[in-house]
Amino acid sequence: MLNYIENSYASYKFMDDIVYIRYHIGITIDRKAAVKIVEDRLILQEGQTFPVLCDIRGVKDINKSARDYLAIEGSMLIKAVAFIVEPPLSEIMSKFYLKASKPPIPSRAFQTMEEAKEFLNEYI
Repeated sequence: MLNYIENSYASYKFMDDIVYIRYHIGITIDRKAAVKIVEDRLILQEGQTFPVLCDIRGVKDINKSARDYLAIEGSMLIKAVAFIVEPPLSEIMSKFYLKASKPPIPSRAFQTMEEAKEFLNEYI
């Protein structure tokens, strides 16, 4: 199994039965970016289901089409997702995403890596 992938939007690392996704600083996510983000995550996972930790502190903006895609198609092979956020921008974006898009998997936002990993450990 691969344990690292990187593209123009994020880097992906597999460690301790969790997929870690760290979005690059200052990116804007549209539908095309969302599709690429999901494609690369699925390559890393090789058909297996895992919890995912997404560090979205670098995301500048995400449009509705991308949010909708990530909430449905982007939930494939994910047991649960934890977002690492930083007030105010990424925290506001994550709250809006969770409320408006209603992903079909357990999803929560945290300000620390430790809290996020504790949440995801329930799904390993």
